[in-house]
Amino acid sequence: MRWTGTHRWDLAPARLAILFFGLAIFGFGDGLIIQSHIGNAPWSVLAQGLSHHTPLSIGECTFVIGFTVLLLWWPLKERPGFGTIANIAVISLFIQIAVDLVPLSTNNFPLSLFMVLLGISLVGAGSTLYITTGLGPGPRDGLMTALHHKTGVRVGRVRLGIEICALIIGALLGGTVGIGTALFALLIGNSVAIWLGIAKHFAGSNQSA
Repeated sequence: MRWTGTHRWDLAPARLAILFFGLAIFGFGDGLIIQSHIGNAPWSVLAQGLSHHTPLSIGECTFVIGFTVLLLWWPLKERPGFGTIANIAVISLFIQIAVDLVPLSTNNFPLSLFMVLLGISLVGAGSTLYITTGLGPGPRDGLMTALHHKTGVRVGRVRLGIEICALIIGALLGGTVGIGTALFALLIGNSVAIWLGIAKHFAGSNQSA
């Protein structure tokens, strides 16, 4: 992409704006899924479950979990970029903003379903924007690739194992698991792929012009 940095600390103003906007809509989309009340994304199941057993909010628990995952990078010799740090802070903040601003949807399944689908779309768009800035992977993505390089296990299997662990622990702690969780698992890959295609088309059109 024309806005992709040459390294993980290539902090051009326009690139930072794209990064922060992407992380913000990612976090807000994740918060919408939480407020749908029909099932969270796996890591938000964990954050919500943790919030039930601590004085921390869901956003604060998301921050703690992200920072903890980042600490796991150290023995795996993975190094963060600016985008990695921003990922933890901005996504956590905007999850909490969504949770605080958007009313919890109860007894209105069509609205809840719409919130989940909109949230998945926003998470896909946000993922595309922050990934294509080239300023470093999120803490979970970095852990996935580091474990892949360390163990030789396929990336997909590593990610699946990580997501399942987060989901199971979160469910045991009381996080919300439901149809929204299943829809996120089924559709998030397609959402990111669609938004990547749109971003590539947009970048290509601008370069041609």
